[in-house]
Amino acid sequence: MKYRTKGMVFQRRLSHMMHTTAFHRWSFSIRTSLFSLVAIFSFGQAGMAQEGRAVSKPAVIVIGFVGGFIQHDNLIHSEVQLAARLRKDYPSGVDVETFESYREEKARKKVLSLLDVNHDGTLTSEEKQNARIIIYGHSWGGSETIALARDLQKEGIPVLLTIQVDSVSRLHENDGIIPTNVAQAANFYQSNGFLHGRSKIRAADPTRTKVIGNFRFEYKSSAYSCKEYPWYDRLFVKAHTQIECDPKVWEQAEALIRSDLPASPRGGPKQGQSGPK
Repeated sequence: MKYRTKGMVFQRRLSHMMHTTAFHRWSFSIRTSLFSLVAIFSFGQAGMAQEGRAVSKPAVIVIGFVGGFIQHDNLIHSEVQLAARLRKDYPSGVDVETFESYREEKARKKVLSLLDVNHDGTLTSEEKQNARIIIYGHSWGGSETIALARDLQKEGIPVLLTIQVDSVSRLHENDGIIPTNVAQAANFYQSNGFLHGRSKIRAADPTRTKVIGNFRFEYKSSAYSCKEYPWYDRLFVKAHTQIECDPKVWEQAEALIRSDLPASPRGGPKQGQSGPK
C-alpha cells in the first residue's frame, strides 16, 4: 500500500511537470506569435507613414510684396488685386500671401512653415526640393522679391519665378542680380520721373536662371488712370504709380505666374497662357 502510494505520488508529480513544461512552451509560442504580429503591423504602419511623407507635396506658394508703406491687404493696389484673383481661382493647391515691403523676414518664415509638410519643425532635403515658389512685387516690393529669393537660396530652396515691377532697391539690397536658385525672372519698368525702376536685371548664372526679359513701358503721353490712388502719388511719383496700376503690365505678370500653376478649377486663364511679347 505504501509502495503504491509513492508510485501514485511520483506519477502525479511527473504529470504536473509535463503539464507545466507544455504550458510554458504553449505560452511562449503564443507570446512569440503575438509579438511577431505587432511588429509586422508596426513596421507596416511606419512604412505607410514614410510613404505618405515621401509623396506629400506642398501647395504652390505665391508671395506678393506691395511697395512703399502700403498695407498688404489694400485692394486699391494691383499687387493685392492679383493675389485676390489667384485665391478665388485656386481655393486649394495654391497658397497666395501678400506682405508689406518691409516684411521680408515674415514672408521667409511663412514660406518655411508651408514647406514643412510633416510639421516636425525641420525641413528635409526632399521638402526643400519639392518647393514650388513664385515671388512678385512692385517698387520696394520688387527689391524684397529678390531679397527673399536670395534668403531662400541660403536655405537650399529653389524658386520657380520672380517678377519685379518698377523695382526700387532698398538700402543694402541688390535687386539687379538674380540668384542661382531662381529658374526664371522677369522685369517690368518705366524710366519717367525721379522715381523709376531698375531698367535691367541679369542672372548671377545664366546657365541656371533664364531672364525672360526687361520690359519697358512708356507713360509720357499716356493719360493718368490711377484715380483711386492718393493725391501725393499723382503729384510726386506719377509714372511710378502709373505702371503699378497699368492693367497691361499686370495681365502679363499674371500670365507668367499662371503658367507655373496647375489648371485652375475655377476656369481662370489657362495654364501656359502667353506672357510678355
